[in-house]
Amino acid sequence: MMRLELADAQATETLGRQLAAGMQHGVVYLEGDLGAGKTALARAILHGRGYPGKVKSPTYTLVEPYRLGEEVIYHLDLYRLSDPEELEWLGLRDLLAETSLLLIEWPERGANQLPPPDLVIALDHHNAGRVANVQPRTALGHHMLGILESL
Repeated sequence: MMRLELADAQATETLGRQLAAGMQHGVVYLEGDLGAGKTALARAILHGRGYPGKVKSPTYTLVEPYRLGEEVIYHLDLYRLSDPEELEWLGLRDLLAETSLLLIEWPERGANQLPPPDLVIALDHHNAGRVANVQPRTALGHHMLGILESL
């Protein structure tokens, strides 16, 4: 596990861009309380992967797809999910069928319906900034973390 102190919004942006270097596909859980920076980190990852446009929070749509050539990144925000079974209605199986990157906020709301994560990033308020705990859960997650450590 890697613990990173993020002093400000720019540090969160930098972390997201650095993480993006090692993320071509996989499942990333973004955990933390409201306002912890999950959406800001997802936005930074998307920009780091080359998405040039505006990245909106999927709070109301639950999922936003971002196509980058052949690559698709799905940003999910499960905060408003009332039952994990609703993920079936969202077509989660179809998203998993592709070689894609899934950035999932509030993964605990999709209990037992989500694929296991390759990487878990837990964000929390710390002093005037935030702290990010980055924990790999699979070989792919270790690869992602290794790229981050090498930067």
